[in-house]
Amino acid sequence: MAFDKIILKNLLKNFNSVPFTVQFWDDEFFTIGEGAPVFKVFIREPINQKDLLTSTSLALGEAYMDKKIEIEGDLYTALDAILRHIDHFTTDFKALPKLFHNSTAKAKQKEEVSSHYDIGNDFYKLWLDDTLCYSCAYFKHENESLHQAQLNKIDHLLAKLQLKEGESLLDIGCGWGCLLITAAKKYKVKGVGITLSQEQFDEFSKRIKNEQLEDYLTVKLMDYRDLEHSNLQFDKVVSVGMLEHVGRTNYDLFLKNVNAVLKPEGIFVLHYISGVKEGEGDAWIRKYIFPGGTIPSLREIISLSANYNFHVIDVENLRPHYRMTLLHWYKNFEDHIYEISKKFDERFIRMWRMYLCSCAASFNNGVIDLHQIVFTKGVNNHLPLTRDYLYEK
Repeated sequence: MAFDKIILKNLLKNFNSVPFTVQFWDDEFFTIGEGAPVFKVFIREPINQKDLLTSTSLALGEAYMDKKIEIEGDLYTALDAILRHIDHFTTDFKALPKLFHNSTAKAKQKEEVSSHYDIGNDFYKLWLDDTLCYSCAYFKHENESLHQAQLNKIDHLLAKLQLKEGESLLDIGCGWGCLLITAAKKYKVKGVGITLSQEQFDEFSKRIKNEQLEDYLTVKLMDYRDLEHSNLQFDKVVSVGMLEHVGRTNYDLFLKNVNAVLKPEGIFVLHYISGVKEGEGDAWIRKYIFPGGTIPSLREIISLSANYNFHVIDVENLRPHYRMTLLHWYKNFEDHIYEISKKFDERFIRMWRMYLCSCAASFNNGVIDLHQIVFTKGVNNHLPLTRDYLYEK
């Protein structure tokens, strides 16, 4: 146990940008950093050295889920301080083959998507806003509500698509359908959404009927890989927060399928979580939150897009917006903790807290980014000369 404590001390001393106190299972405590402690970490039990070396994030994340680690103070603040020094985390990818060598077969990816998105619509409705948008919002000022920021995001994406009445729009990974519903109402376009989630399909189908948009919108339970042979054609294509589920070996296949259904000169807007460099992802996130999920880099997607003569028109990074979005979700989650606790056990709740706060901290520290890319299929000389159209009312 003494050796386990030494290993933990040496690791924790690296996280010294914000002062905090650590108390061990034998009541020994010490302070890291200079100044008044901002939070306190209780380590109730030893954490296995091998586990820490195999994956620091997985070992610490599971220790928090299992109450071996407790945080006194704001969880986001603590994780923000720790993830500022993520270079001191280690991951032995070869030792975790079940997490990092997943199949990208259709059946497997449907199972992975369902494991997250089919938890239950009632659960997501508790902490998402009324739009049911489960992706980065777009805040025009710091005090804007989450609901308004999600509406802003949809308007921002639709403006980038430059929709016109009567055009056709495909949403790959359509979620619960708010973007397409807004597009149909505002621009009178004909839209198709595809998803692998049964829960999202059911809810979106209800919303189409409730909004009386059956003549404009259709939702399909469909894999993106089936687009190529669908005989469908669209003026515009959008994909929001779906590319992260595709897997690195399938990025080119994803773009190939977009190319197959997008008309010449058509506009494709891609919104996704990105990394500065290519990587395998985080072990804890892959095990508990997004099985099989991989974060693409900006450069690899832009590089692959050239294979299909996609011209890059605009690139925007919304990284600070996702931090704010996640903190809104975290507050909503805590505000509804009583209802959530009736549906899920404490380990699940602690896992979800760790997920929301660690992702917010990751965006805050630039561990990950959020990019929107606007492509055209081939040359399109009919686009506005400036970006003013994005901000005009």
